[in-house]
Amino acid sequence: MRKIALFPGSFDPFTNGHLDTIERGSDLFDEIIVGVFVNTNKKSLFSPQERKGLVEASVAHLPNVRVIEQDSELTVTSAKKLGANFLLRGIRSVKDYEYEKEIMTMNHHLDAKIETIFLLARPEYTHISSSILKEVIAFGGDVKEYLPRPVFEALVKKSDHYEA
Repeated sequence: MRKIALFPGSFDPFTNGHLDTIERGSDLFDEIIVGVFVNTNKKSLFSPQERKGLVEASVAHLPNVRVIEQDSELTVTSAKKLGANFLLRGIRSVKDYEYEKEIMTMNHHLDAKIETIFLLARPEYTHISSSILKEVIAFGGDVKEYLPRPVFEALVKKSDHYEA
């Protein structure tokens, strides 16, 4: 059986932490499907189509990774439809673990055949989150080192108050 993992997220913006999780996961799985989901609880910096394109540009060097835009639905439902038998998640902290553990438990209840795999963030990425970066961006702070090049370039083009 092929090992196919779904890596779901809103990826707004897609960060080097996300990229690192995908790169490391690409060595573990036959295929990774990056699902760009719409999170209605979050204010978006980029449209779903823009995010999909930026993630695609950022992972272009990984032949076993593909990116899809996904409607809001249960993650396990998406995984089943896509033929994924694993969910890939990155963990930065104990707080992330507690949150992800609850989701993993519910996902297991919904479909015990889909396994969740956690990858611990490398130390240089533990303080990065899309939400924090959006706040730094809003005040014109420098986030270049935290974003893949295509994402940073798109941010510079899009932002009224941010310069390279």
